[in-house]
Amino acid sequence: MPVPATSRDGRPVAKGHATRENGCPFLQPTGMISVTINGERRQFDAPINCAELIARLDLAGKRVALERNGEIVPRGRHAEERLADGDRLEIVVAVGGG
Repeated sequence: MPVPATSRDGRPVAKGHATRENGCPFLQPTGMISVTINGERRQFDAPINCAELIARLDLAGKRVALERNGEIVPRGRHAEERLADGDRLEIVVAVGGG
């Protein structure tokens, strides 16, 4: 027997109404997070860690400094430091030159 669709607060949704399950593009899927990176809002389908973020931004292998909510995240903690909805990040890439 199919499970009836419910709203975010658990109430049943009338047949034909928009739900995540029937593909409504305006409803935010559970787990989606929104973070601010260098002043720009970005959304991700699911929570990610700092290392995954750096890879998604094509910064893997570069000399990067990452600040999360006002605190520096040491490079050795990038893989274990999970981002949360509403986090504010500043990312600086070191540029060499002569």
